[in-house]
Amino acid sequence: MKWQETLARNYSKAGDLAQKLNLTKEENRRLDEILKRYPMSITEYYLSLVDFADPDDPIRKMCIPSISETDMRGELDTSGEFGNTVITGMQHKYKETVLILSTHRCAMYCRHCFRKRLVGFSDKEVGQYFNQMAEYVKAHKEISNVLISGGDAFLNSNERIEELLKLLTAIDHLDCIRFGTRTPVTLPMRITEDEELQDILKRYNRKKQLYVVTQFNHPRELTKEAIKSVCCLRKMGIPVKNQTVLLKGVNSDKEVLSSLLKGLTACGIIPYYIFQCRPVQGVKNIFQVPLKEGYAVVEAAKSLQNGLGKCFKYCMSHETGKIEIVGSLDNGQMLFKYHQAKDEANQGRIFEQSIEEDQCWLGGIG
Repeated sequence: MKWQETLARNYSKAGDLAQKLNLTKEENRRLDEILKRYPMSITEYYLSLVDFADPDDPIRKMCIPSISETDMRGELDTSGEFGNTVITGMQHKYKETVLILSTHRCAMYCRHCFRKRLVGFSDKEVGQYFNQMAEYVKAHKEISNVLISGGDAFLNSNERIEELLKLLTAIDHLDCIRFGTRTPVTLPMRITEDEELQDILKRYNRKKQLYVVTQFNHPRELTKEAIKSVCCLRKMGIPVKNQTVLLKGVNSDKEVLSSLLKGLTACGIIPYYIFQCRPVQGVKNIFQVPLKEGYAVVEAAKSLQNGLGKCFKYCMSHETGKIEIVGSLDNGQMLFKYHQAKDEANQGRIFEQSIEEDQCWLGGIG
């Protein structure tokens, strides 16, 4: 079965899961109401990883809506993406990097998604004018890499992926091109069974170094199918890096997070970032971990790794930049550092702030 046919069989309605979840009519109705605001789409493959006997199953939390998603506290755009948009679908926040929103589709709609405002819902922010984007990159010699994201970059057609690669690999001053995709986690056959995609990636990787940045959040996601897709990419000479999101009830335990990090390095995936979950509407009240608690969990998990498993940063993607959460101080404050900054004056700046026990995000920064 082709991956497109597999996607057509996704679970997308409350009724699709009513029997598996033992939903009452009222629960089914409430779930339908949530799906009008935040769509659901789950691949058969990923749903097979859920333990339906466990109501607190971490895989279930990431793919099946919770009634708590009706809590509208939080924001739609937590990182100032609208303000960084230079062309519809292209953001230029950091000097060396532009980001392309290439699609609003994903193989699975993660319940912790920070782009809930558009994923599976709206294509208003998605790029269409790729020639214009390429001209923008050509005109800005400081740009050294392009991140093709979405949605999920590998949910684009092979034709669109090749169109983007043809334009971007021809730009001399680009060092590399990154694909942001969770298909190794949610739909690994998109990579392992699509020989045309493999051929495209092989050919263009010879022209310009490609990277795949994915998101494994729990050790049970590292299945033999997922690892096979990663090995497929690595055999092409494409490094695979991982950005884990710290999620309450999913990986906010040192042993779980440690097991994930060990599993990543064991199959050749480079731990890249652990991200603080963003204060997104319908997300923050379910998944956010307080900063002090998060730091303690991350450090405890890191202490159980070898050197390769320690090479990530614990960060938050703040409106002002990518801020590393460096540590807790004896005076109750926490130490932070700009890993990347929107304002050049902040590059590398270290600062401390007083953090409440239940505080999960930084507000204004002086």
